[in-house]
Amino acid sequence: MDLQDLPYGLEADSSLFEPEQLRERLDVLDDLDAGFGDFEPGPFKNDRDDRIYHRVKALRTRLEAVNAGLYQSIRAEIMHGAQPHTLLQWIQASASWKETGSPTPGLGYDCRDELVSGILQFREPREASLPRVREMLFYQPTPVRHIVHMITANALSEADVLVDVGSGLGHVPMLASMLTGVQGLGIEVEAAYVASAQECAQSLHLSRVRFIHEDARAADLSSGTVFYLYSPFTGSVLADVLEKLRKESTRRPIRICTLGPCTCTLAQESWLQMNALPHPGRITIFQPHL
Repeated sequence: MDLQDLPYGLEADSSLFEPEQLRERLDVLDDLDAGFGDFEPGPFKNDRDDRIYHRVKALRTRLEAVNAGLYQSIRAEIMHGAQPHTLLQWIQASASWKETGSPTPGLGYDCRDELVSGILQFREPREASLPRVREMLFYQPTPVRHIVHMITANALSEADVLVDVGSGLGHVPMLASMLTGVQGLGIEVEAAYVASAQECAQSLHLSRVRFIHEDARAADLSSGTVFYLYSPFTGSVLADVLEKLRKESTRRPIRICTLGPCTCTLAQESWLQMNALPHPGRITIFQPHL
């Protein structure tokens, strides 16, 4: 199909506007962005360009409205305190056919991330207020497929306390709590991220999730049973946090889950053992040696 005819063909496909066709709508929106992203309103070279622009704009609006309705219905389910079966079904249905157990490795995103982002509806935080020190890394949200794998691999339940060290906007503890009822704690040094995460948790009535604005080296880790690190820092900062976790492990059983480059650092810690060969593009679970 000629690119200029694309919006006409999509308009005729009524299945795109059925709520359950989320993946297809997201693919179409990506195609429209790729094909018409530089299409700006008038003055146009001709009437045909003008018609195409308005058709593309109207089509985008219709598709995004269906998505927004879906996101809002799942938000309402969560806010009423019910287990979000609809969210879990969508996440499972969106899994790649290649994912027979472990998720696809790597740090890229897919339609599950669009879904969760649409549900959480984070307020974009203002500019970071802290100077970026050398060992602090820029925030990047964990892909949803890895969060789900971590939940399953740890068999998280209401009896656990999941501590996200360097929690950013709080995707991990919020999603984990929604799906399992686990108590979640996010520790984040950037105040703007903490404020946005708290606002989101409150809007969804997630009473078992909280966020604290604190340096992880000084934070109280005594309540955690499972700790998560998506390479929030390196060097001496990471070493100090690992030493705190080692001391916690002498008081009670804990597990540490990692994603990203920090996995290789933890794999070298003599007091830890791994559940599988470490891979920075997949969740690795560490436990103290018995």
